[in-house]
Amino acid sequence: MSAVWDFADFDDHEHVHMFRDRASGLTAVIAVHSTHLGSGAGGVRYWHYPQRAAAITDALRLSRGMSYKNAMAGLPMGGGKGVILADEGAAKTPELLAAFGRAVESLGGAYVTAEDVGMSDADMVAISKHTKHVSGLPVASGEAGGDPGPLTALGVYLGIKAAIKQGLGTDSAKDVRIAIQGVGSVGGGVARRLAAEGAKLTLADVNLTRAKELAEELGAELADSAAIMEIEADVLSPNALGAILTERSIEKLRVPIVAGGANNQLATAADGQRIHDRGITYAPDYVINAGGIINVALEYLGQGSREEVESRIHLIPGRLAEIWAESKASGTPASAVADRMAQKLIGRG
Repeated sequence: MSAVWDFADFDDHEHVHMFRDRASGLTAVIAVHSTHLGSGAGGVRYWHYPQRAAAITDALRLSRGMSYKNAMAGLPMGGGKGVILADEGAAKTPELLAAFGRAVESLGGAYVTAEDVGMSDADMVAISKHTKHVSGLPVASGEAGGDPGPLTALGVYLGIKAAIKQGLGTDSAKDVRIAIQGVGSVGGGVARRLAAEGAKLTLADVNLTRAKELAEELGAELADSAAIMEIEADVLSPNALGAILTERSIEKLRVPIVAGGANNQLATAADGQRIHDRGITYAPDYVINAGGIINVALEYLGQGSREEVESRIHLIPGRLAEIWAESKASGTPASAVADRMAQKLIGRG
């Protein structure tokens, strides 16, 4: 396997750590992209990777995205990400979570962890017994923190509304056809908000039962998780895993807007240009999906209430509008405009 510096997604990361604890079975990667603005903050995901090198790539891409996300959200936090490699069919154990907590603590605050795919707030409680550098813990009503999913969903919903205004010229989602890929904590929350406004939804998820139940609840259509990428609609909202916007998939898109909460939606930087060339309004993922990290960052910093969290999340549409305005004025893809803004904020402009 290549050295980590030779990975295509290595971007002058400050730290990349590999952890192995034989007793608990923990195999994990923690990547810290930048601490220019503060500790590298970002969730940890528990996921099965057929090839271990893919876990390193994921950690590199996600941590860079967190640097950009935290910077664009105006948070005094850098970017980091954790990945726990799950053996296929294996369950998380208290011993594994404890080992990961010790791994985070060993970095002395360079990385602050939180909940991501495959992890829960209960897991964060278990990890917090072994490190103080953790957020997303259960909190009292009205305080910042807790499960970041619903707050991410709020930001994505507001971002979709902004994209509808930008791309379709309307302030309402009523009767707007929206295809949602992934209806877990984030995508499901987005779907409920849009349905309440009268949007016409088509839902898809690798967990067919979950998608079917939500479709029945909301009166939505149901589609295959892969086929939904080619559905004719007004908006495609990716809310599952990343790298779904590729040269091939972009050619087949039948929507004027792509706006969703999935991380790293563009498989390569060139795909941002491809989206732009097709005239599609694209919401850079790390801008639209910042609600969750705003929530857990303010919890960790002790700087805000739930009201403050939500007020900051309501700034997301304005940031997107600024990006789209610069994109239109310069002819530069929205993804590249956002990257340049974020790079300048972390001292790499």
